[in-house]
Amino acid sequence: MSLVQSNMLALGTKAPSFNLPDTVSGKTLSLSDLKSDTATVIAFICNHCPFVHHINESLVEVANDYQAKGVQFIAISSNDVDFYPQDGPQMMGRVADSLGYPFPYLYDESQKAARDYQAECTPDFFVFDGNLELAYRGRFDETRPGMGRPTGRELSAALDALVAGASVNDQQHPSIGCSIKWK
Repeated sequence: MSLVQSNMLALGTKAPSFNLPDTVSGKTLSLSDLKSDTATVIAFICNHCPFVHHINESLVEVANDYQAKGVQFIAISSNDVDFYPQDGPQMMGRVADSLGYPFPYLYDESQKAARDYQAECTPDFFVFDGNLELAYRGRFDETRPGMGRPTGRELSAALDALVAGASVNDQQHPSIGCSIKWK
């Protein structure tokens, strides 16, 4: 495991478009198909990372809560599956099913989406407002594996602001996790 911080893409950046296969439905989905007029969360995750394992259960809870408020969640895995076969599409679909992901889990084989978003680690979160402008980027919360149960407090605070039509606090912290496994 190579510990890396997220890049902290500039706030206000427009969300890069993508067309990626969903490992759950088998359909190719685009950002324009999935985006929300309230907020869209794009999470770069993978199957093998202990930092993702740490937040998975809480991520599902937070997604279920905020999807009921009009927020769209999208997960993307961009890892090189030649060296990390457990992060391949077949296993992604199994993991999404077993954990009850209430969001699409997209496979970024070319790694173009990760490069376009300047994603560096898993998990790495990007929250866009209804105009698809970046309002939050960084960590789920301050916890790490072995440091207590994650709550998603920081991600949730950003989503609460967007749902209420308010500005998101620009005091944001980078995510820390496993590096994206580049080809």
